[in-house]
Amino acid sequence: MTIRVLIVDDQAMVREGFSVLLNAMPDIEVVGEAVNGREAVRRVAELAPDVVLMDIRMPELNGIDATREIVAADSGAKVLVLTTFDLDEYVYQALRAGASGFLLKDASARQLADGVRVVAAGEALLAPTVTRRLITEFSRLAENPRPAAMTQVGELTERETEVLVLIAQGLSNAEIASHLVVAESTIKTHVSRVLVKLGLRDRTQAAVFAYEARLVTPS
Repeated sequence: MTIRVLIVDDQAMVREGFSVLLNAMPDIEVVGEAVNGREAVRRVAELAPDVVLMDIRMPELNGIDATREIVAADSGAKVLVLTTFDLDEYVYQALRAGASGFLLKDASARQLADGVRVVAAGEALLAPTVTRRLITEFSRLAENPRPAAMTQVGELTERETEVLVLIAQGLSNAEIASHLVVAESTIKTHVSRVLVKLGLRDRTQAAVFAYEARLVTPS
């Protein structure tokens, strides 16, 4: 299956550079570009991409609001946020809006392609240390803690809560299975149930939820 990608950035050089890098991959196709968030929302509806590479700071509609609209439209497109700095103050807001992860704009061709593949597969870019640091830092700075999140935790079983905490710590299904000494298929089942019970899209949203419910303490 070819992964269809929409690139959203107000800088032509960035769009062109990413297009060249991704189109060189046999399993990825850039199906379109957008110069701002408003156009991105329209293009997602028109082109039905699998992954949207989304810049944050853009005219007309920023990447955070555009991500929120794309997620709300339930198009199935996964948003991968692009940022210049690994401590961008808006990254956590983008994750809360529904983004599945983020990449730095100076990422290598391999990192870019791998990031697209990971997000398209329904996983989240939580493994890199910098991403865990970002989620931890911005959860600390969250202006509006979600008391409701703490109530929802009560809907989970003890094992599901344990799995949720390990997701927030950046562990993959295989790593969680090894940690809990169970089959990976069992962990996949737990993860699916956690997402359904909490009404979450993916592992990134699960990690953010765990921090906001204070299941994981920033450190």
